[in-house]
Amino acid sequence: MQAIFDALSSFWELLVYVVTNIRIVDILDILVIAFLIYKCIDFFRKTRGGQLVKGLILLLIMSLVAQWLDMVTVNWIMVRIIDSLLIIAVVIFHPEIRRVLERVGTSKLGLLGKGSVTDAEEENLSKCIDAACKAAGTMQEQKCGALMVFERNTQLGEIISTGTLVDAEATSPLICNIFYPKSPLHDGGMILRNGRVYAAGCILPLTQNTHLSRELGTRHRAAVGMSENSDAVVVVVSEETGNISLAVNGELRRGFDAITLHNELAELLIDTTETNTGFFARVVGLLSKKTSNNKKNESEETDKAKTDKDNEE
Repeated sequence: MQAIFDALSSFWELLVYVVTNIRIVDILDILVIAFLIYKCIDFFRKTRGGQLVKGLILLLIMSLVAQWLDMVTVNWIMVRIIDSLLIIAVVIFHPEIRRVLERVGTSKLGLLGKGSVTDAEEENLSKCIDAACKAAGTMQEQKCGALMVFERNTQLGEIISTGTLVDAEATSPLICNIFYPKSPLHDGGMILRNGRVYAAGCILPLTQNTHLSRELGTRHRAAVGMSENSDAVVVVVSEETGNISLAVNGELRRGFDAITLHNELAELLIDTTETNTGFFARVVGLLSKKTSNNKKNESEETDKAKTDKDNEE
C-alpha cells in the first residue's frame, strides 16, 4: 500500500512540475506531434498501408515473444529483419510515401507553390469545364465510355508520354469525337492541362485498392489509380451504364449528371486556385494587390483634385 502511495505521490509531483514549467512552445510541440500522428493514422487507415502496418506490428510482437522464450533462431531472424526495417518500410510504402510528399508539396501549408491564375487562365479553365461537362452529358445518354483527367499541381509528363499529343482547344465535339468507340484514341485517358485538351490515348496506372466494387471495370480502376498517384481530378463515364463518376484523392464519387458534375469541377478546379498557391506566392500577390490599390486611390484623388480645380476656375 505504501508503495502505491509513493508512486502516486511521485506522479503528482512530476505532474505539478510539468504544469508549472510548461511553455507555449512545448504546447505547440505537443499539438504538432499529435496532428502528425493523427494524419498518419488517418492516411494509413484509408489505404492498403494500414494492413502493412498491422503486419509490421505483428513482426515486432513476434520478436519480443522470441526474446522472452529465448528462441535463438527465430530471435536472430527477427533481429535481422528489424535492423533492415527502415529500408523494408521505404520499399513497401513507396507509393504511400510518394503520395504524402506530393500532397504536402501541393497543400496550403507549402511555402512555395504556383502563383494565382490570371483571369484569362481562369476563363479558359471555365470553358474547358463547360465543354467537358457537356460532352459527359452527351456520352452519358449514348453510353459512350470516357476517361478525362484534369491536371492540377502535379505534372503528368510521364502519363502524357504514353499517349498522343493533341494540344487543342477543349470543345464538346472534340471530346466526344476522341472517345467515339471507333476513334483510334478512345481507348485511354485524356489529359486536360491549362484548359486545353493536351493529350489523349494515355495509359493510366491502375489502383491496387481491393475494396472497390467488383462492378467497376478497368476504366474506373484507372481513374482511382490516377487520383491516388497525383492530385488530378478524373471524370469517368461508364460504357455499360452511362453513369458519370468522379475520382479525387483515391476516392470514387458516383451518381453525377452534367449539372452536378459542373458544380463539383468548378469547386475543385477553380474555387481552390487561391488556396493551392504557396505562402510566398500569396504574400507577393497580396503586396502587389495592395500596391495596385494604392496607386488606383492616388490616381482617383489626383483626378478629383483636378476636377475640383477646373470647377473653381
